[in-house]
Amino acid sequence: MRNAVHHIELWTQDLPGSAAAFGWILSELGWHADHDPSWPQGRTWRHAGGVYLVLEQSPDVTGGHDRHRAGLNHLALRAGSRALLDRIRDHCAEWGWVELFPEHYPHAGGAQHTALYLENGEGFEIEIVVD
Repeated sequence: MRNAVHHIELWTQDLPGSAAAFGWILSELGWHADHDPSWPQGRTWRHAGGVYLVLEQSPDVTGGHDRHRAGLNHLALRAGSRALLDRIRDHCAEWGWVELFPEHYPHAGGAQHTALYLENGEGFEIEIVVD
């Protein structure tokens, strides 16, 4: 099996805003855009490992995302190096991400865990891990 995860789909209320934020961070992590121009309500990014992530602005969305409620809390993605993690941290605010737990960077998840925790304007959290 290539990868245990096939794809991840996130529904958004703000496709342009979330697509810009996710597009920047995913491209920094080596994902590439694979958008279908005939589907304006969605955006797709693919990773070389075979997983892809979809953002969709669906008319069926019935409220905003809240990572503190039952459901998805966060995505955890890998970065190739601590230098990349630092670069993402340095530029995240320019792309609509706010750092969570900055006073504990890069070990907010514990002394043996190197990661950056970010949240976008819709409340989606991404944990970027160097392992």
